[in-house]
Amino acid sequence: MKFDLIDLSLFVAAVDTGSLTKGSERIGLALAAASARIRLMEARLRVKLLERSKRGVVPTSAGVAMLNHARIVLNDAALLEADVSEFARGLKGKVRLMSNTNALAEFLPQALGAFLAANPDISVSVEERLSLHIVQAVSSGEAAIGIVASTINMGSLEHFPFARDRLVLVVPHGWRPDVLELAFKEALGEPFIGLQETSAIQTFVAEQAARSGHILQVRMQLLGFEQVCKMVESRAGIAVVPESSALRAAQTMSIRIVPLLDEWSHRDLRICVKDKNRLAPVALQLFEHLVSIRFRSPRSS
Repeated sequence: MKFDLIDLSLFVAAVDTGSLTKGSERIGLALAAASARIRLMEARLRVKLLERSKRGVVPTSAGVAMLNHARIVLNDAALLEADVSEFARGLKGKVRLMSNTNALAEFLPQALGAFLAANPDISVSVEERLSLHIVQAVSSGEAAIGIVASTINMGSLEHFPFARDRLVLVVPHGWRPDVLELAFKEALGEPFIGLQETSAIQTFVAEQAARSGHILQVRMQLLGFEQVCKMVESRAGIAVVPESSALRAAQTMSIRIVPLLDEWSHRDLRICVKDKNRLAPVALQLFEHLVSIRFRSPRSS
């Protein structure tokens, strides 16, 4: 069973346009050649992929399965071409790194900025994910390096200190002035300001609320911790943010930092790899750079 990228591109184009004629035109094939390719695909698979009628073509159930896999293969091929083409511009290599929200927002910009400036021939692809998903990705080889919360089970991965931080509650001045520290569940009756739903840290905080038997009441979702703290200052709600972000915001905003008593709020960050001795040379360079840095967030009093 052999298909090439032209076969798959033709099949996807035919389904997308609803016409074998239009699909063949989209990828620059003659209609006769396109029809022959589809017939050969069906013969090799021993299943019908397209239902043909005067109105065009639609995928069969088998065709829908073929369509999903064809899109994945074509997307992967495009990514492969993009990655390899970077070497023509003089790049020595590319490293895939995954990070949780905290590290990505507070520590990685400085760390990666210094690394990329010193290594102009290396490219770094960074993706934000939940710590649990990062561990899975590094374990499977999807990512070379991950930065995760220390509270996560890292299994057999090697892990090393990266930065110290924790999650705290940010409230406007005057909010429960007698409360110096608080368990998260005791604040869950309040409206919250948070990050976008796609943010790993927002997902994590919502999960902690659910474990307490509550639904997090998110009044507004913004793109960054600074914007979140500004909305807290305006008394629109309260928020859970990294202490490093809260301390920086407190220098210019009328907000108060309330430490959380929950064990999960301690979010020291660690670098994880499958086996540092088997990292590709460019990934090893980045790993050694990150391990050499010692970020430490000042603790609020």
